Amino acid sequence: MGRVLVLGNAGLDLTLQMQRLPEKGETLLGDSAGSAPGGKGLNQAVAAARTGAQVIFHSAIGHDAQGAEIGAALALEGMTELKLHHVPYPSDFSLLMVLPDGENSIVSMGSCAAALTEETAEIFSAKANAADVVLLQGNLTQASTLAALASATTRGTTTLFNPAPLWWEVGPLLPLCDIVVTNRGEAKTITGLSEPTEAAAALCRLGASMAIITLGAGGCLTSDSDGTICHYPASQIRAIDTTGCGDTFCGVFAAVLAMGLGQVTAINLAQSAAALTAQRRGAFTALPSRDELAVLAARYKSLEK
Repeated sequence: MGRVLVLGNAGLDLTLQMQRLPEKGETLLGDSAGSAPGGKGLNQAVAAARTGAQVIFHSAIGHDAQGAEIGAALALEGMTELKLHHVPYPSDFSLLMVLPDGENSIVSMGSCAAALTEETAEIFSAKANAADVVLLQGNLTQASTLAALASATTRGTTTLFNPAPLWWEVGPLLPLCDIVVTNRGEAKTITGLSEPTEAAAALCRLGASMAIITLGAGGCLTSDSDGTICHYPASQIRAIDTTGCGDTFCGVFAAVLAMGLGQVTAINLAQSAAALTAQRRGAFTALPSRDELAVLAARYKSLEK
């Protein structure tokens, strides 16, 4: 069985429930404020670990109380290896504004994640072997992300890239990606194509071996380098808060691949896990538990037989 190696951000999520997003220059009152550990890298690593995979997670935090809080939460997750690089910046954080229909808008601060160097990224991916999955997001710099993907590729490792947030050009990195996962909006931004099937095919033409576009209540679709499109419907649920659904999907998907199950099982299990997240408030606080993921894994393993 392989491992999941996650190099990404770790921070705190500050959440506000909002009736609507503010207009330019407008101040609104939110309610049900809360905070919890977060960041795409952290959430995905935790989701992978709770699925049962061996997880190596490296990130960067500040020398502050927030960093200590993040480290204490991660220490409880039973990861195979956890390394938090201390850098001379305040620990990263995100402001999440959640609307009544469960949709969200997020603003993130990422100085710590951006401080992870190319050398650190190369050393990190050098831990990987052919049975492993290296999972990256868009929070690091383009140079460090490229270094990690290139180092993993030379080792025959499966590379899984979730490029959000989009703050630098993604296209040059896609030839180093075995699998790229985006939502509909991200795929449009990268490819310029609004139709998801066309955007998925374009991501493969840009170099990815496989593209997955998540569609919320519409499930997800995949495209491979041969142009084959597959659609995977999602369970019909009442979404409370979609924050963290993409992270749950990516972490669980990576874990299932590393555990040696097939891509179809990985996608179906990841979608079912994301549906659990959507029915709860928050991101880290809404991630499925180990017990919940064990039940899902047992169900899909039985279907494979």
